[in-house]
Amino acid sequence: MNLKYELQNVISGISDPTAENLIQAAAHYLRESQKAGRNAEKTKLTKEQETEKLTDWINANQFWFTDHDESRFIARGAEQKVYLYTDDRYVYKLNGSIFYEYWLDYFHSLLIHNYFFPQTSYQLIGFFRDNNDLLAVVKQPYISITQPTDISSVRQFLNENGFLLKKNNDYFNIDAGIILEDLHDENVLTQNDVLFFIDTVFYLTESFFEK
Repeated sequence: MNLKYELQNVISGISDPTAENLIQAAAHYLRESQKAGRNAEKTKLTKEQETEKLTDWINANQFWFTDHDESRFIARGAEQKVYLYTDDRYVYKLNGSIFYEYWLDYFHSLLIHNYFFPQTSYQLIGFFRDNNDLLAVVKQPYISITQPTDISSVRQFLNENGFLLKKNNDYFNIDAGIILEDLHDENVLTQNDVLFFIDTVFYLTESFFEK
């Protein structure tokens, strides 16, 4: 099975909402919500509609994250705020999916990240409301930095794994039909000469969905 088909299987999986992989469950719920009705073609929800659907699903399943502690804040980026988890081996991140046109795209990006970078895999542990904004809460291993990240090493690693540099810190995998963006030295950390990809932004192109 080639890479594209493997990734198609990853994002199309079905998971019980009570199971460990809540990312897959959320993505499946949104895909099902796109169905207008029996025998009807799928209609694309707006992000606002996705948020309404997700909120109903979260309420029904009590998926709200209730252990948020602002005193454990450690960093913030353009898209998220980062906090030290109760288990100090992990961090949790509040992310509003602002880099994505749709929530479903965000969940697909998390799933693809976990496929490529299992050492820093995301676990969706709930959702949080910040005023009127819906935020996903994802847990991830905490990576301590032992040296600055050499961007040329990042490029070499990605090239060896089928990703070609587009511009700046953005890459494209032609065979899989996916784009990987924003890989600057704050999103790829180095620990004992090993690269750890902690914040990735994957986009699926139209060619990704071709058989």
